[in-house]
Amino acid sequence: MRYRYNAGPEVPVYTAIIESTVSRTRPVLMAATTTILGMVPLLFDVAFGGMAATIIFGLTFATLLTLFVTPALYSLFYKVKEK
Repeated sequence: MRYRYNAGPEVPVYTAIIESTVSRTRPVLMAATTTILGMVPLLFDVAFGGMAATIIFGLTFATLLTLFVTPALYSLFYKVKEK
C-alpha cells in the first residue's frame, strides 16, 4: 500500500507515518510546553493548585498519546509493515 502526497510522488505508508509523526512533533511539543509552563506558577496557589496539576498531567499524557501511541495504533490497525 502506498500513500500519495498532494499529487507528489508515491510514498510507502510506513514512511508516511514516520514523516507525519516527525513533522508534527515540534508544534505539539511547543503548544503543550508553553501551556504546562504557564500552569507552573498556579501549582503553588491554594485555590488553583489542583486545577493546575490536573492540566499539567493531562497535557503531558495527551502529548505522549499524540506523538507515540496514535501512530503506533494506526500502524497496528491498518497492518502497516516496514519494507
